[in-house]
Amino acid sequence: MMVILGLVSLIPMVFFTNFWFILGSFFLLSFIMMMNLSFNFSILSVSYFMGFDLLSFTLILLSFWVCSLMILASESVLKENSYWELFLFMIILLMLSLFLTFSSLNLFIFYVFFEMSLIPTLFLIIGWGNQPERISAGVYLLFYTLLVSLPMMSALAYLYKNSYSMDFYFFNSSNSLFLYLCLNFVFFVKIPMYMIHLWLPKAHVEAPISGSMILAGVMLKLGGYGLLRVTKIFMEIAMQINLIIVVISLIGGMIISMICVRQSDMKMLIAYSSVSHMGMALSGIMTMNLWGFWGALVLMLGHGLCSSGLFCLANFLYERSHSRSMYLNKGMMNIMPSLALWWFLLCSSNMAAPPSLNLLGEILLINSISTYSKLSMICLFFMVFYSAVYSLFLYSYTQHGKFYSGLFTFFQINSREYLLVVLHWVPLNILFLKSELISLWI
Repeated sequence: MMVILGLVSLIPMVFFTNFWFILGSFFLLSFIMMMNLSFNFSILSVSYFMGFDLLSFTLILLSFWVCSLMILASESVLKENSYWELFLFMIILLMLSLFLTFSSLNLFIFYVFFEMSLIPTLFLIIGWGNQPERISAGVYLLFYTLLVSLPMMSALAYLYKNSYSMDFYFFNSSNSLFLYLCLNFVFFVKIPMYMIHLWLPKAHVEAPISGSMILAGVMLKLGGYGLLRVTKIFMEIAMQINLIIVVISLIGGMIISMICVRQSDMKMLIAYSSVSHMGMALSGIMTMNLWGFWGALVLMLGHGLCSSGLFCLANFLYERSHSRSMYLNKGMMNIMPSLALWWFLLCSSNMAAPPSLNLLGEILLINSISTYSKLSMICLFFMVFYSAVYSLFLYSYTQHGKFYSGLFTFFQINSREYLLVVLHWVPLNILFLKSELISLWI
């Protein structure tokens, strides 16, 4: 509750204090939140409709961390004086809605704030995006999610009629395929499942750096979180239906991985790799395995930090060369040799090299999915292999070779940008040492 009050009190301060004060306050709130961690794996801080278990706690912490880093990454908004007060207001509003989404024990409250988190994201894309296509990207984002959230609204009414409560704890098991589709489809779009993923690359490419970071870091995790929360309602029917979702996700992940290798746009490559990784997390959730649930959470956290960090690195180059093309951003090792190390570290984390959280998540998920079906190992092999291929492709193409002769002026990386990458990489690789804290949530 104290953290919510802290966030709400920041809203008026946006218009009276400076940019960096709000950034400091966000980091402070992140550490206050971190201090609340309980080691007994039960639901803590329970109030009328709020409470944390380890699943929601880690995702709230991830949201705080990514939102803090979004402000740190968006110095250009302050420099160009492009309505930075409004920009910070949007981030605070987004953080509030994410906090309430992840901490609600009530499905209706979850639904309300799940939808509310769309609005600030939409404003970030439309208001601070670079290209004119950002309008259509915003419409894609809005309509994909809103169209499938209408059936969820009617599913909530049906659940209330059956259980006489909206609390997760009191739901009865249901065997209805129609209810399964109505309730889960919005999460499939959000995570995003292959075939309904088209809004994601479009939104990523048109979004400013802050929009890309929050989309990759937290918004995709809303889908996984929602699925993990409502799974208990569909214990019976899931055994018959989930195989279809697993097959689509794994084959889709394999196809998307191959598409990544053919990308020339850095942001597009990182965005498509997100679809591939989250496809694996979705398959893990759909196996209804304990290992699958653990692995999905770990991969969601690992991917949130890793993908967000890669978007930051791509943005460093974009701010200097004003292009996202790999053909123009070549040979960066010659100009910024120290940044090449961070490119390597984050690309290696992206392909699940030790000691990143991605590795732990993928080990758990591969175990879970291959015990579910032996045939899935074919798709898993290609997904893991191609994730290494496109990560190395991204690294070697941007760092090696001759740099573009049209780059007449170039300014070096500053300490703020180093700090930004370090704060992505350190939790991604250090949390591995105490991994039971972020995996054993059931």
